[in-house]
Amino acid sequence: MTIEKKRNWKPATQLVHSGTQRSGFGETSEAIYLTQGYVYDTAEAAEARFKGEEPGFIYSRYANPTVDMFEKRMCALEGAEDARATASGMAAVTAAILCSLKAGDHIVAARALFGSCRWVVETLAPRYGIETTLVDGTKIENWERAVRPNTKLFFLESPTNPTLEVIDIEAVARLANSIGGRLVVDNVFATPLQQKPLTLGAHIVVYSATKHIDGQGRCLGGVILSDKKWIDENLHDYFRHTGPSLSPFNAWNLLKGLETLPVRVRQQTESAGRIANFLAERPELARVIYPGRSDHPQADVVRKQMLGGSTLICLDLKGGKKSAFAFQNALDVVLISNNLGDSKSLITHPATTTHKNLSDEARAELGIGPGTLRLSVGLEDADDLLEDIEQALKIAG
Repeated sequence: MTIEKKRNWKPATQLVHSGTQRSGFGETSEAIYLTQGYVYDTAEAAEARFKGEEPGFIYSRYANPTVDMFEKRMCALEGAEDARATASGMAAVTAAILCSLKAGDHIVAARALFGSCRWVVETLAPRYGIETTLVDGTKIENWERAVRPNTKLFFLESPTNPTLEVIDIEAVARLANSIGGRLVVDNVFATPLQQKPLTLGAHIVVYSATKHIDGQGRCLGGVILSDKKWIDENLHDYFRHTGPSLSPFNAWNLLKGLETLPVRVRQQTESAGRIANFLAERPELARVIYPGRSDHPQADVVRKQMLGGSTLICLDLKGGKKSAFAFQNALDVVLISNNLGDSKSLITHPATTTHKNLSDEARAELGIGPGTLRLSVGLEDADDLLEDIEQALKIAG
């Protein structure tokens, strides 16, 4: 039995019920179909299924009932026609970019990217004859100037990692449409609850489901969402033959994560807003960047395209690396980790972790200094977090 999405369901209801398929046992929680393959009643039935004449699953590298439920639930939330779940967020990013390009094509990407995303665009793609240009994505004229006759794809994160720049998705999407290109948006930092890239005109959305969607430090996962035509013509064969598929067990974990996503993100965002406001008044800090504050560099774009703030805060300590390390080491509740979107509050020093492979010049260009830290706010009591941060600042200061 499959429960179909109802048109009037709100996101919280979709995240509990959409895409559910129940076996004959009528289980409450989704079943984990931990199987590699599937059997057929007859040889003729196998032939028909491989031809696409008969519905059903063939091999879990291609599709799996538990993974299918996760994909359908993400489609309902995102407003997408189709999706493919992947083994990690980077598998989703890499597949979304490479499946739609060939040697001689050109990518324009925002320069403010997660280190691995930037490596795919700047290092991996050129190895296959794909040209790339990185731009300051906050100004649409930079995107316009970078366009070439062979430009096929635009790629951006918004908000960006780690400095939380916000890019005008609608403007970049219009430019992509004007040249017959496609816009891929990595929407991890906003979450599917705080920003809807497809509604803003983006063509493809990718997530590291490892982050807020699981959000409890349990498993890796990713997902690519778009219209069915693009997935059928570009992603389907790439996905089927290169094998970046999601484990059914991880898909089940992600389904459980989706059920509580609105509750977690709402609480984390509220706490992050309080902490950002507290940090903005501290003399130990050179700057605080948070999308929910009026002093955010792209506050007008935030108001236009985001439905809420963020669970992430970027902060810069005046004392540089020494102060940043002392601050991290003095924290008790907040943990040092390069992950984000977790139920536990996490902090990282991008210059020595997630963005360490960039040159000093490239990091400076992105606003990543020796004192820059990225704080991912979790589900702890906000008062405990504020107390922990205050005592650590006193030590670092």
